[in-house]
Amino acid sequence: MRLKVNGICLNVELAGEGPPLMLLHGFTGCADGWRPMIERWPHFRTIAVDIIGHGNSDSPPDPSRYTMQACADDLAVVLDTLGIEKTALLGYSMGGRVALHFALRHQERLMALVLESASPGLSDPAERAARIRSDEGLAARIEREGIEAFVDYWESLPLWDSQRGLPPEKRQALRAQRLRNSTTGLANSLRGMGAGAQEPVFGRLHQLRIPTLFLAGAPDTRYVDLASTMATEVEGAALRVVPGAGHAAHFEQPDAFSEAAAEFLTRCLRSERVEA
Repeated sequence: MRLKVNGICLNVELAGEGPPLMLLHGFTGCADGWRPMIERWPHFRTIAVDIIGHGNSDSPPDPSRYTMQACADDLAVVLDTLGIEKTALLGYSMGGRVALHFALRHQERLMALVLESASPGLSDPAERAARIRSDEGLAARIEREGIEAFVDYWESLPLWDSQRGLPPEKRQALRAQRLRNSTTGLANSLRGMGAGAQEPVFGRLHQLRIPTLFLAGAPDTRYVDLASTMATEVEGAALRVVPGAGHAAHFEQPDAFSEAAAEFLTRCLRSERVEA
């Protein structure tokens, strides 16, 4: 379904019965990318959102509409529209960064938080400035060369080396999903909520007072280190490293990822119901 949210429409896919669980995909992704998890989790009421600029959601022309703060507030309206007071939240990569900003901005709406391959942003001003320039260059490249050329480039990055051995049909389905995005949506996502554009929040992680799980794939050492460092800042946080999975653990090792995330969420949501 498409929901009117703060002047745009976001696509939202609902499934299952049980405690609510909002799912946020990564850059170039969409709600449908969570289907393997949704099929494994019929005991959750999943709310998979196409983030602004992705999938079947709108791709407005103004990059300022794509900020992390705006995305977080959009998600709060989605929950309001669906009549959901509190939810668990799982975000991957870019969606993990959005989830983290949502948690810091609307913590009272969350029962539990799972962050997969997420980052708190770049705290060094020079590094941020360099990343903003890099993302602007990539955004301009998308607009100049089109989606297919960009996806060719994106899939060649070392970040996805761990996916080279996956079945061809699985990789082809992921490619087809990426190609369904729009040039405007992806370019403005980089400008509005790229790793350089987002406000760094590492110094605020101690403010989180909700059950939090950090997940990363073992070969993705940069994000394993990030997850480990962030987990030390959040009181009571858990850390799980998924063997044999790279950046997209839920896609590369769905059984192991499902087991780790579902065990944590089930335990947290059971505790929430008891306390309520």
